[in-house]
Amino acid sequence: MESIKDKFKAKSEIVAAEIKDLLKEHGNRKIGEVTLSQVYQGMRGITGLVTETSLLDAQEGIRFRGYTIPELQEKLPKAKGGTEPLPEGLFHLMLLGELPNEQEVSHITSVLQRISHVPNHVFATIEATPISTHPMTQFVIAIMALQTESTFAKEYAAGMAKKDYWEATLYDSLTLIARLPRIAAYIYRRKYKNGDHIQPDGLMDWSGNFAHMMGYDNEEFKELMRLYMTIHADHEGGNVSAHATHLVGSSLSDPYLAFAAGMNGLAGPLHGLANQEVIKWIYEMQEKLDTDLPAKEQIAQYVQETITAGKVVPGYGHAVLRKTDPRFTAQMEFGKKHMPEDKLCRTIWNIYETVPPILQSLGKIKNPWPNVDAHSGALLVHYGMVEYEFYTVLFGVSRALGVLASLCWDRSLNFPLERPKSVTTDSVKLWLEGKDEIWENKQ
Repeated sequence: MESIKDKFKAKSEIVAAEIKDLLKEHGNRKIGEVTLSQVYQGMRGITGLVTETSLLDAQEGIRFRGYTIPELQEKLPKAKGGTEPLPEGLFHLMLLGELPNEQEVSHITSVLQRISHVPNHVFATIEATPISTHPMTQFVIAIMALQTESTFAKEYAAGMAKKDYWEATLYDSLTLIARLPRIAAYIYRRKYKNGDHIQPDGLMDWSGNFAHMMGYDNEEFKELMRLYMTIHADHEGGNVSAHATHLVGSSLSDPYLAFAAGMNGLAGPLHGLANQEVIKWIYEMQEKLDTDLPAKEQIAQYVQETITAGKVVPGYGHAVLRKTDPRFTAQMEFGKKHMPEDKLCRTIWNIYETVPPILQSLGKIKNPWPNVDAHSGALLVHYGMVEYEFYTVLFGVSRALGVLASLCWDRSLNFPLERPKSVTTDSVKLWLEGKDEIWENKQ
């Protein structure tokens, strides 16, 4: 692990010096203006975080350290015989800001293999939950049980120097990333495969081994996992799972505690749980229409009924994006390459052609285009993973790459405790009457 650790140390020292100079010269410069509606409506559009690992552009979509998803598919090293990027390479890119070569990716893979052993008490903790427990609940419980292994927590309690926070954070982050596939696969096999567990293969790459432990040794499925783990890894810092990890981490909670907080956020219906909502909605549509391949006209009618009932069309719309999510496009291209006749995928593609014009006609929706959740479930179902409640756990394993790389940067740059100012509605009323200056950040 020394190689990536030394590189990260050198890189973070350079960036820390740059930020210090930026704040010295421009610390009082305003970034945009905050409106009252932003204060009340989820702080949408307020620039208030620095996240080094990725940036979300409304028109271009996600860029990981400046690289688009198609560029990552082209430039990141692949598994032998594969065509999709290895997520280990993306972690290297997000952590160091540099595209890795095959040797560097192989180094990270070997590091993860060496530290992937999960203590028995974690499995015992999972087994203590009812089998009916939602997979995401089991996942978070397992992460909390694994917290006993935190190097950061132990070294902080022993009096670790502030300058060394990043190193213990990096070690915890790598350990978490290494062990999450084993934990997630254990939950999957426990809940859906009668507890018939599959031991890890220490010679496989991170995603390939994850697929193997879940019971999917099809090479195409392994390729899907490599793509899935790459495109779900990060989405800048303002989304709930990334922000929650950063927020809790800002209190110097160790990476296990911080990541568990992020996963509790990911489990929400408006965030990671949305991918299972998409599949549920499609199954309900197929059942009502009594067909597994509804025509576009039938889809349009069902969409209108969904909207009239005051419901949303799951998988469509995004808080930032104003175009089709590039992650949706990457999955659609994978589907057209590997399963062009799959009826569920064809339904997804028909929905894609049908829904945006309907939403545009309403005149109130800024983004009528599909996001990443609109497609991922259909690809998984094709290979036999029909247990849609588990999909968010897959999302969570992937998201660890981005949020933990970002947490390493938080610690290396000594970002402070996050503590925004809040106000009451009464103080807002006084401010509107000119009787209180609540925007002066008075404490």
